[in-house]
Order: sequence, then structure tokens, then C-alpha cells
Amino acid sequence: MTKKEFEALKKKLSYSNESAWKVLEEKKVDKFSKEYMEFMKVGKTERTLVEESVKILEKKGYVPIEKADPNGEVKAYKVYRSKTIAIYRIPKDIKDGFNVIASHIDSPRIDFKPHPIYEDTDVALAKTHYYGGIKKYQWFNIPLAIVGVVLKENGESVKVNVGNEPGDPVFVISDLLPHLDRDPNKKCRDISGELLNLIVGSKPLTFEKMDSAVKVNVLKILNEKYGIVEEDLMSAELELVPAFEPRELGFDRSMIAAYGHDDKICAYASLRALLDSRKVARPAVVVFFDKEEIGSDGSTGAKNQFWLPPLKKLLALKGKDVNVFLDELIENTAVLSSDVSAAVNPTFKEAHEMNNAAILGHGVVVTKYTGAYGKAGASDADAEFVWKIRKLLNDNKVPWQTGELGKVDVGGGGTVAKFFAEHGMHVIDMGPALLGMHSPYEVASKADLYSSYLAYKAFISKFKM
Repeated sequence: MTKKEFEALKKKLSYSNESAWKVLEEKKVDKFSKEYMEFMKVGKTERTLVEESVKILEKKGYVPIEKADPNGEVKAYKVYRSKTIAIYRIPKDIKDGFNVIASHIDSPRIDFKPHPIYEDTDVALAKTHYYGGIKKYQWFNIPLAIVGVVLKENGESVKVNVGNEPGDPVFVISDLLPHLDRDPNKKCRDISGELLNLIVGSKPLTFEKMDSAVKVNVLKILNEKYGIVEEDLMSAELELVPAFEPRELGFDRSMIAAYGHDDKICAYASLRALLDSRKVARPAVVVFFDKEEIGSDGSTGAKNQFWLPPLKKLLALKGKDVNVFLDELIENTAVLSSDVSAAVNPTFKEAHEMNNAAILGHGVVVTKYTGAYGKAGASDADAEFVWKIRKLLNDNKVPWQTGELGKVDVGGGGTVAKFFAEHGMHVIDMGPALLGMHSPYEVASKADLYSSYLAYKAFISKFKM
């Protein structure tokens, strides 16, 4: 065999994982990325992302599902408890199942405790409880914003958003200076969650000798601005998120650094894919869940399939026998669990098994199974469904790759996929790979963002079981 014949055979038989930039139109990638960055400036929390999504949907003619006309094509949405949303695009005739894209819109962060404000050494601070898997040291000494709602005694809901706008004050969890932190046995080396105390003020209300004068001054400011008192903070959801905005990263501007790519990058890509599709191959549902980062528990997590009851009502209005018909539809339903994967960090390659690792900028990542160690807690897609997805991506020239979340005995993690699989739906994970996942400033490739959008759009507009 000649060298030329060998190279030809090698090319024919071997798989090559190449850069997505080779086939994507750079202008389209940049335009889409800038629109995503604008979206992310606002959608840092579950509530603000849902609010922004509703604004976009209503501009495109979508209505609350209660107002949808069941006799025609349904373009509607259902907001559930202010922190999740399901978006429906249902043709006039429902036949053989749904195409569902499910993302989560919660991200690792730090929350206020129910009774947070206290004073120590003439400084007012707030006690916190971190949410999701974080490296605690990453949250020290960075500008933080406070975003959320407070329910007053009379039931009035007050929105709080301080630190994100130009001119706003920011807040900081302050670390111990290195001069005083040289002993490796000191507790600041092994960071306890109780050390994540937020600085919120330092000026006393009066210079007379009064107890808690700094704390009372902070409470006075909150009362004047929001009309709340300290007890109202016990019926509040206040989240600490990084105060910095998304920025292009690198001399070539090929990446985006932002808080909350996991998993808001998939939510935005799937929202746009639904809105930009001229038609749907089958009834389409795009769902944004809360609570994935803590196991999808709670009423707004994926364990509560809140998107199904509105669908049942819609089927009933269309004259369908819901109990029989919905079971048949669900068995033939295809789901993309649209969540992020781990890109190889060149500095820490030892955490990855390179033959099955995702490369930044090489397209959307298809993850056959999740879980940890021996696939515990996994959803493992069957080969037939993987083939259908593979064919869809190849036929539509979408750059894609496979990936795992690190080495077998090192990494692992779960997604919302298993909560669809347990109902008998076909499901697989698909989304872009990130660097620095769960950090306050994650890194995504513009090419992977756009490849994910193209993949979701092909799924909505062309995929059939």
C-alpha cells in the first residue's frame, strides 16, 4: 500500500474532530453572540431571565397559554412561579409526539440567609448560604450585585436589583490579606461556607454610642428605598451574582466570558431556535427549569414536570382523549437535555481523557450519558436515538463533537435528562463546552454557542422519530 493510498483510507475510515470555525459564517456567529451577550446582561437570575424571555416572546406574538386559541397553531407560554417557563409551538393537528428542548436557568451563586444582616467591628455584613457547586475562594474580592424579590408584610412584592447598573454600589466578600494568611493550617485556607459574609455598609446612623448603629443605618436605607423592614427579609429571595458584564475574550474576540453560561447559554440558544424556525417538524416545547444545580428538587425543578398539565388542557380543548393520547405521544417524544459540557483546559489536561473530551470551539457537544463513576445517576441514550441525532446534525452540516465530564474516576455530573427518561421519552444531552464551569466568570466559544443554536433549530424544524 502506498502512502497516498494509506492516507486516503485513513481519511475515509477515521473520525476527525475539527474546529467549527472552518465551516461557520463568522459574521453570523458574531451577530448572534452579541445578541446573546445583551440578553445575559439582564438575565443573570431565574426571575430576570424569565421576565426577559417573556418580553421577547410577546414581541414575536406569543401569548399566555390561557389565551391561546386551541383551534389554530398555538404559540404560547406558561410561566410557573416566576422562575420557570414553558414555551409551546403546537401545530393545528397533533399526531405523533413532541420535540422538547429542556434547559435549566439556575446557576451556582450565593444566597442571603433568611435573617442575614448583622454588625461586627463597626461593619455591617450579611450572612449567606452558597447555592450549587462552587469553589468558594473564587467568590472573594469580586464585585457582587444583589438581585431578587422581597415580600413585605402586606404581601406586596418588591424587586431588588443593586450592583448591575452604572453608578450602582457593589458588594464584596472580603478575603484575608496574604500577609496574615501564611500558615497552611489556618481556617482561611480551608474555606468554610460561614466565612462567605457580604460587606453591606460601614457608616453608623449616629455617632452617639448606640448599639448596632451601622446595621440600623443599612436597614434605614433599605426601608427608605424599598419600604421594607428586617422581618421582610425572611420572606425574600435575594441572590448574589457577579456584577461584571459579559465581555468578548481574546485578541481574536472568539470567546465570551460571562457569569451563568451554565446553563443560560443553552436556554438562549433554544429560545432563539424556536423563534427563528419557519416551521416545526412536530409540536415543539422549550422548557427552562430551576433548581438543576441542587438536584432538580423543589417545585420549580425538573422533577416537577410543570409543563405537562397545560399540554393536557390543550389536548382536551382539541377534543383528544388525554389519558390515552398523551401516553402515546410521550412514548414517541424526543428530548434534548440542553446543558453544557466541560471543555479541555490546556493547563489541567490531566483531568480529561483526551480521546473522549470536548474541545473549545469544535462545535456543540453530544453527550450520550451523564452520571458519575459507574454512570450512577445517569441518563444513557440508546444507540438508535444517538444515530438519529447524529444523522440530523450531519445532514444539516452542524459542527458537533462528543464529550464526557472528565475522566471516569475523576469527574461526572447530572442533568435534567433523567427526569424525562423516567417517563419513557427519548432523551440525550447536547450543548456547548465551557472552561471554568461553575466559576463567577465562565468561558464559552462563540462558535460553540452558534453551533448549539443551529443544532436546536434543526431539531425543532426537521427532526422526526
